[in-house]
Amino acid sequence: MAESSGSLETVTEHERILQEIESTDTACLGPTLRSVYDDQPNAHQRFMEKLDARIRNHDREIEKMCNFHHQGFVEAINELLKVRADAEKLKVQVTDTNRRLQDAGKEVIAKTEESIRCRIQQRNIATVIDKLQLCLPALEMYSKLKEQISGKRYYSALKTMEQLENIYLPKVSQYRFCQIMGENLPKLREEIKEISMSGLKDFLESIRKHSDKIGETAMRQAQQQKTFQVALHKKTNVSLKKTKYILNGHISEDKNGVKSKYDAADEDTEEEVLNVQDLVDFSPVYRCLHIYSILGDKEVFENYYRKQRRKQARLVLQPQSTMHETVEGYRKYFSQIAGFFVVEDHILHVTQGLVTGSYTTELWNMAQSKIIAVLRTHSSYCTDPDLVLELKNLIVVFADTMQGFGFPVTRLFDLLFEVRDRYNETLLKKWAGIFRTIFEADNYSPIPIANEEEYRIVISKFPFQDAETDKKPFPKKLPVSQSVPQIYSQVKEFIYASLKFSESLHRSSTEIDDMLRKSTNLLLTRTLSSSLQNVIKKPHIGLTELVQIIINTTHLEQACKYLEDFITNITNISPETVHTTRLYGLSTFKDARHSAEEEIYTKLNQKIDEFIQLADYDWTMSEPDGRASGYLMDLINFLRSTFQVFTNLPGKVAQTACMSACKHLSTSLTQMLLDSDLKQISMGAIQQFNLDVIQCELFASSDPVPGFQEDTLQLAFIDLRQLLDLFMVWDWSAYLADYGQPYSKYLRVNPSTALILLEKMKDSSKKNNIFSQFRKNDRDKQKLIETVVKQLRSLVNGMSQHS
Repeated sequence: MAESSGSLETVTEHERILQEIESTDTACLGPTLRSVYDDQPNAHQRFMEKLDARIRNHDREIEKMCNFHHQGFVEAINELLKVRADAEKLKVQVTDTNRRLQDAGKEVIAKTEESIRCRIQQRNIATVIDKLQLCLPALEMYSKLKEQISGKRYYSALKTMEQLENIYLPKVSQYRFCQIMGENLPKLREEIKEISMSGLKDFLESIRKHSDKIGETAMRQAQQQKTFQVALHKKTNVSLKKTKYILNGHISEDKNGVKSKYDAADEDTEEEVLNVQDLVDFSPVYRCLHIYSILGDKEVFENYYRKQRRKQARLVLQPQSTMHETVEGYRKYFSQIAGFFVVEDHILHVTQGLVTGSYTTELWNMAQSKIIAVLRTHSSYCTDPDLVLELKNLIVVFADTMQGFGFPVTRLFDLLFEVRDRYNETLLKKWAGIFRTIFEADNYSPIPIANEEEYRIVISKFPFQDAETDKKPFPKKLPVSQSVPQIYSQVKEFIYASLKFSESLHRSSTEIDDMLRKSTNLLLTRTLSSSLQNVIKKPHIGLTELVQIIINTTHLEQACKYLEDFITNITNISPETVHTTRLYGLSTFKDARHSAEEEIYTKLNQKIDEFIQLADYDWTMSEPDGRASGYLMDLINFLRSTFQVFTNLPGKVAQTACMSACKHLSTSLTQMLLDSDLKQISMGAIQQFNLDVIQCELFASSDPVPGFQEDTLQLAFIDLRQLLDLFMVWDWSAYLADYGQPYSKYLRVNPSTALILLEKMKDSSKKNNIFSQFRKNDRDKQKLIETVVKQLRSLVNGMSQHS
């Protein structure tokens, strides 16, 4: 039962599959056929058997249908065979009719085709005429464009080009030749831009060549304008506060808005008024600017122009390495810079936007910084004051020129203070040479005056005032040497030279007065002081010359007040002005006198040392010569004559010199006795030495220089006198008994000094029997000497321990 049930299900499934195969598209049979193989094993075999049975059933049904319709099919075939004969006849008739129709229409067709061709030609001709009429304006404009470019009428060419692009070419843009023309237009624009740019480059090159000429003319006009204003100010007492120029087509007026008569006079003489367009053709700039503006590249052109001008500015601001050697180098440098900015100022006023105020201001600030740096460097090389003065004048003219065009020049005028310092330095160096020449040529002797005329000549050069000298009859001598009036005159010349720099600096009289006094103070305290110190230190300057230098500096110091009056007169500043700087050059002459005095003391001592070196004592002599040594008498005579020369010196100087000489002489004589090379001294030598010291004391008491109190000068020899008296009198008991007491007769005798000298005499007595006179009376005196030596040594040791 189970098998029969399974077989029935299989048959039913196969029926279903066959129905799906018969009713389903062949492209979708895959899943249906696959289900045959997915069933039970050998199911496909049974399906094939079922399929064959189905096919046989269909074949039987087809056969039945064909048998049913066979008679009708045969009848239809017979009818078709009958119709074929009629169809052949109809075909022959149609063919014949078509042939006769074609033959009849050939002529009509020919005429019709000819007519069509004529109409097409007429239509084409009309179309060509219309198109040519449309193209002719474009061709004419293009031809006109070529002619304008050839004639260098670039602005018109650009206008024509614009019309071509916007009006004519769009109407005929479908034609090839119009496309070619359209493609050429950008090339023509670039060509015009290149040509205009080439003109601009030529202009820039021309400007580079003509900048110095433009600047030179502008600076010359500025200088003339300033000269005229100064004259006008003096005449009308009207201060023109701002320079005005007719330049670059615009007028610059003063702050009050009043036109100068100078300008009104120049209106009739156009040739004399600076016109930058007469020197440079600016049309390339205008043309190039206009072309680039039309082409929409105005910003490109502006950037290019400014970039090139900046490069030119850097070249203009770069000086020649030898510029500082001549004034022409500076003049050319300033002229180039002035010319550059005159051109920029012209461009600023005649164009719109090519050069702006901020651009020129920035460029000028950069130029000012470079100019100031260059001038600082090159002016430092200048050693000629005249060249520095010329540089100052050029800076002033340059600053006035630039100020006339509206450029700020405060930094340039501030620079003039640095240049002024450099000018003063060169002046000081120049006058240092002048002073050196004057001192070298001076004979350091009082000026002889033979008559009133010679006296007036000297007085005209130097304000000499001395009542005693005025009372003396001619011929007479002035106490000063010839260098004094020369130095005074040169100081005045220096003031004049320093004043030259202050001109045209727009400074008040008070400032000028202050500058003159400061520079004069530098001349006195630095240059003249250095020259005096050098003269004083020269080896060939003797005591007489030093005395004369002290006298000269005294009178120069007194003349300083006249120099102050001289400065006051040329600056018209009241001496009571609070801020007026005083001449403190007085210290120069005080220092010079102090140095001269010190040098006098030094040279006196050196001269004393020279005489002392001539001393030739016989330190072992038994008896003195009975008279002073020759070298000492010569020394005293020298001192007497020298101190006579000191009569013209201030009393204190002469007294100090005399006291210094006596002290040095006393010290030198003492050192001679205590010299370590001197081993033995006899009593006879002491006595001879005492004669020389007596002459020194006599000289001191003879009042060689007036003004000393009684016995003051002799005190210079008191130490030596007490030492000699101690040995001459041989008063050792009193010396040892009173040692250290204020009332001691030998208070100034040092035990160590006495010990040194006594030991030298002791050694001499052993060999030369110096103390024989003592031994005649008492042999114990020799022991006394030994005792004194021991006591002196104990005193010396006690002093060393106490110290």
